[in-house]
This record gives sequence, C-alpha cells and structure tokens, in this order.
Amino acid sequence: MIQNIILFLLMFLPFLVFFLIRPYSNKSKTSVIPKSYPIIGSYLALKANSHRRIQWLSDIVLASPAATFTLRRLFGIQSIFTANPATVQHILKNNFPNYRKGDIVVGTLSDLLGNGIFNTNGEDWKFQRQVASHEFNTKSLRNFVENVVDSELSDRLVPILSGAAARQEETLDLQDILQRFAFDNICRIAFGYDPQYLNLSFERSDFAEAFQEATEISSLRFREPLPFVWKLKRALNIGSEKRLRIAVSQVRQSANKLVREKKKELHDNSSLGSVDMLSRFLSSGHSDEDFVTDIVISFILAGKDTTSAALTWFFWLLSKNPRVEKEILKEINEKSEAPVYDEVKEMVYTHAALCESMRLYPPVPTDSKEAVNDDVLPDGTAVKKGTVVTYHVYAMGRMESLWGGDWADFKPERWLERVEGDKWRFVARDSFSYPVFQAGPRICLGKEMAFLQMKRVVAGVLRSFRVVPTAADGVEPEFISFLTSQMKGGFPVKILQRKV
Repeated sequence: MIQNIILFLLMFLPFLVFFLIRPYSNKSKTSVIPKSYPIIGSYLALKANSHRRIQWLSDIVLASPAATFTLRRLFGIQSIFTANPATVQHILKNNFPNYRKGDIVVGTLSDLLGNGIFNTNGEDWKFQRQVASHEFNTKSLRNFVENVVDSELSDRLVPILSGAAARQEETLDLQDILQRFAFDNICRIAFGYDPQYLNLSFERSDFAEAFQEATEISSLRFREPLPFVWKLKRALNIGSEKRLRIAVSQVRQSANKLVREKKKELHDNSSLGSVDMLSRFLSSGHSDEDFVTDIVISFILAGKDTTSAALTWFFWLLSKNPRVEKEILKEINEKSEAPVYDEVKEMVYTHAALCESMRLYPPVPTDSKEAVNDDVLPDGTAVKKGTVVTYHVYAMGRMESLWGGDWADFKPERWLERVEGDKWRFVARDSFSYPVFQAGPRICLGKEMAFLQMKRVVAGVLRSFRVVPTAADGVEPEFISFLTSQMKGGFPVKILQRKV
C-alpha cells in the first residue's frame, strides 16, 4: 500500500512542481472557455480561478452553447455544469432515478452526515423523506417554529440591535449575528435544545463551533483536485482531516447525548408534548439512535446557514435600494407588531424581495448529482455512467433569457403583478428555472418554514432599525461558498434606530 502511494506521488510530482512554479494571476477577472490539456485537463485554469470558482464557472456556463459545459479534470475525469432549465428538469425530475447523490458526494459528507436524508439514496432516502414530510406538514410544528423564531427575535436579536443602535458608533458583523440566530433556531426546532449561541454574554457553544468547523472542512474536500488527497490525510490523521475528525466526534457525541436525554424525557413523562422534530420522530416509533441522529444533523445543516445567508445578502441589497426598503417598510407597518401566520403569508412584496435576493445570491449556489447509467441530456450532451452533473443556481439567476436584460437589477416587481388597484399578487417561477430550493422529488421540505422565519426577521428588524453597511459606496462584498454561500470577511454594519 505504502509503495503504491509513493509510486503515485513520484508520478504526480512533475505536474505538482509545474503548478507551483507557474505564475498565476489572482487579479485576472477574464473568464473564457478554459483550455484542456492531456492528462491535466483544465486544471491550470481551475487552479488560477480557485479564488472565484463560483463566478468563474458561472461565466463559462453562460458563455456555452445551451448553457451546458463539460469540464475536463485531472486524468480524464469529466464533470458537466449546466444552467439550462430543461436539463435541470431532466436530472431532477424526468430522469430522477438516474441521477443520485453519487459516491463522491456521499463519501465526502458521510463523516458528518452519516446516512442522513441529504446524503442517501433509494429506499433509505424515500423512508426518511416520508417520515420528515409528515412532520413538516403539521400545523403544530408550524406553530412551534413561529414561537421559537418570535422568542429568539424578541429576547435576543432585537435587544442586541437596540444596544448597538444606542451606542451609535458600534459596528456589528451582521452575518455572524444572523448565523448565531439561525443556529439557535434550528437547534431548538430540531432537538428542543437551546445552545444560546446568540447570547453574546454566554460562553461560546462547543456544539456550534464544532458544527461550523466540520461543515467548512467537509466542503473543502470537494476542492481537492483528487479525492485521494483528503483520503490520504484522513488515513494519516493529519492537518485539516485531523481537525475534522475531532469536530465530527464532538458533533455526534453531543447529538447522541441529546437523543438519549430526549428519549429518557419522553419515557419519564409520556404526556409531554412532542413539539420539536426529535420528539416527533421518537414519539412516532423511530427510536434507533443512529437514524434519528443522522436525520436531525442533516436538518441542522440545512437550516443553520441557508436562511442566514439569504438574509445577509438581502439586507445588503436593501441598503443599496432604498425604494425597495420603503415598499417593504410600508407593508410591514400594515401588519401587527407581532404578525400572525396569516399576516406573514400576506407579506407578498417582502416575499418577492427575498426571492429576488436569492436569485442573485443563492444560499446554495451549486448542487450536484451523479449519473447511474449512460444518458443524453436534452441539449444533446452525452453523459457517461459515473459522471457528476452540476446545476449552477448562481448562473441561472444571471441568465438574460430567463430574467431579461435587466437581470443584474434588484427588482422584486419581476415576481409580482398588480391586482385590485394598488395590491400585489406574487407570481412564482417554475422550480426548474429557479431551483434555489431544489426541484422535483427532492424539493426542499423546509421551504415554507424558511420563508416564515425570514419574513418574521425582516419585519422585526426593519420595523425598528436601519441597517447601514460600513463599506464604502461601490464596494461589493465578495460572494464565497462552502456548503452554503457567505460574504467573505463578514458583513460589518452600523445599526440606526428608525425614526417614527
């Protein structure tokens, strides 16, 4: 085994030296169809644009015929990237059985997610989807989510913003604040456990820190030129893989402890209401610790950074578009101070503005599937068995054919139409042109829950405060992505009390 590894490294060394000594220009913003060479494929271009990978791939896809491009990697490995709605529909619905979470994705995320719903296929996935779908459709869960979000908003987020507004010159990293808010929310919804991550006077949550580290390192595995690299580091227990092992161990130990405590709590008090998701799963007969731990960890991953990412970019876009902020504020002031569910549903302009924000800055900018068998995409692209096909959500939000010549504008009205005088009606786009929440059988179960949370936060914040970025005018934050998108370096803002 060691001899084979050494032989491989010796064979690969000449290319490695060439890559290291080659002068890359990180300042180049020119994106063209990359050149492909024998053995190394387009690795040189991929390496040169690693600092802006999402944007670079988006530019290539949008410049390609039928918005589909085949990227050639090291040693002849091919990946397909697309922003074609017909192709997205093909892989997510029409030929759904042929496109699965492949060995690459499952293997890369298995340490963290185990066999959870977002990292499994076939009958395992169908069973978890069925169990979760039943719980997500209950009114009692929706009421519980409302109560959790409202208490986190009124007891923690608003007081933090009020304190910053009173001190005037204080700068907050709103991205960090929103991530903490979302983590507290999803942990309370999933486990019935409050890590108090947003309580800045409280000791930092080991569970939250470990989860964040595990998420980031797991996502960085995808950026290795070959899976062999991170697998070797894992086998040797060195570097980032050693840190990942420690972080995952902390996450799973904490999660298992919470599961055991919840089982005991339900056993000792059979009349206890099943409000959080863990209680619901356990009460419905799903008592296997590994099963419930995997599925709940998956939902924490799905909920902890997606809504915070969406809201971070939303507040930045709003600060640059006072007309839109004025319209949203008008809508908010027509509702009660703590809007009930039906009032939140009627916040159609806010809903449209959130959709528009996620069009430009999707929380999950790309998603991949692996072909089970050979196939041909609707545009004629041949897909070999085992090929990874990625639909590029970020690129799709920038397609002139879908959104018009003004696609770069933040324009909630593109999601609305006038009815009954000055009232708006929301006009949804089909999920294959706007796959922010995926589409087809795997469409996001938590979509409505996410909008409920986001609209309540928007109402709670904008009713009392103005969010003012500290960056100079014209400076755009850098969009980066791990498993979900972020602003590089955070989102520094000042909070101003809104004048009545």
